[in-house]
Amino acid sequence: MLTPTSIHRPKPYLLQIEWSDGYASTLLLETMRDQCPCAACQGEEIMGQKISFGIKMFKPGMNELTALTPVGNYGLQATWSDGHATGIYTWQGLRALCETHALTPQQLSDLASKE
Repeated sequence: MLTPTSIHRPKPYLLQIEWSDGYASTLLLETMRDQCPCAACQGEEIMGQKISFGIKMFKPGMNELTALTPVGNYGLQATWSDGHATGIYTWQGLRALCETHALTPQQLSDLASKE
């Protein structure tokens, strides 16, 4: 099973993750929050039908990560500044998120030039 070997925040809005196979990626925290795996954010399946809970809400602090707490040996629970803390990012799900949404070197350079 692939697991993170290092997780840190090079900037307040970025999360950098290195994996046990040597893969490394950097994510925007906004993307991580947008992809929160909890039922309230993604909907849930009930009797074979996907049920959504409505329109995405925007709140101050919603993309500000305050904590990442290990959950067993299988993932992390994120706590956001707006109080949201129900999403558990499994290692498999977090890796998929990294592979799909990792910032390219050019995107990282563009972000740095805006500071």
